Amino acid sequence: MVNYYKVLKISPKASNAEIKSAYRRLARKLHPDINNDQDNNSAEFTKITAAYEILGNPQERANYDKQLLKAQYKNSSEGDTVFSSENAYARRWRQMAYERRYNEIIDRMIADERRESMALQKIIFPLVALFLSTCFIAIFKPVIFINLHPIGKIILISLFVIGLFHLFSRLKAAFEKYTYSGENVRDSILEKTETEKKPYTRLTAVCFLIFGFGISLASGLLIGNYLQFFTIATMPAFFSSTLKPEFVFYPPIFVLLVDAIHAFVSRFE
Repeated sequence: MVNYYKVLKISPKASNAEIKSAYRRLARKLHPDINNDQDNNSAEFTKITAAYEILGNPQERANYDKQLLKAQYKNSSEGDTVFSSENAYARRWRQMAYERRYNEIIDRMIADERRESMALQKIIFPLVALFLSTCFIAIFKPVIFINLHPIGKIILISLFVIGLFHLFSRLKAAFEKYTYSGENVRDSILEKTETEKKPYTRLTAVCFLIFGFGISLASGLLIGNYLQFFTIATMPAFFSSTLKPEFVFYPPIFVLLVDAIHAFVSRFE
């Protein structure tokens, strides 16, 4: 069985970043376009590409590690050294080593999945909060800002600025992790930049944001027309019949609040 860790010249405990770094380093060295399509280098390049396709994917890597571990355990049982002895203590030692290594694989896979899940939640929660808050604010059309005292207005504006910065940072991280701009993979390898398999183009993501915001706003305004009499009649000092400019303050603040609650709850999971 081919040991892909040896192919990439890394430790079996290497992190995802170390795997990517090793692949880029070897790819730049062995790429056919750099070495004039030499057969040996082409074959080596194919090997490191196959290794990266397996080890660069957490699920594929976990399955490969299990197979590699089984092969190593089987080979150690067929040799003639003290480590392959049929002595009961030696067999038990090998079994314990196998189980410990297997548990390390499972723990790493769970940790990788948790990191991916948390990264996804950091964009899903803000987006859902943004769209829902836009819809609800369009429904009720609050006029809180104009009724606040100067100190209250300063606090509201400060929260808006912090929330806006927070929202942009979340969107920027999402764009970097899940979108691509159509750069050529081969050029990225040769120019020493990292290339990842990303699911969406940046244009698609931008269109989704604009479409989602527009739908949320339009839905809120439509529903608000039916609830307008009720909201204004119950609390006329806090709701308006038309959407005021202060509308832009509230979605970023709501996103900030939702993310703060999510971060707090995540600490106890």
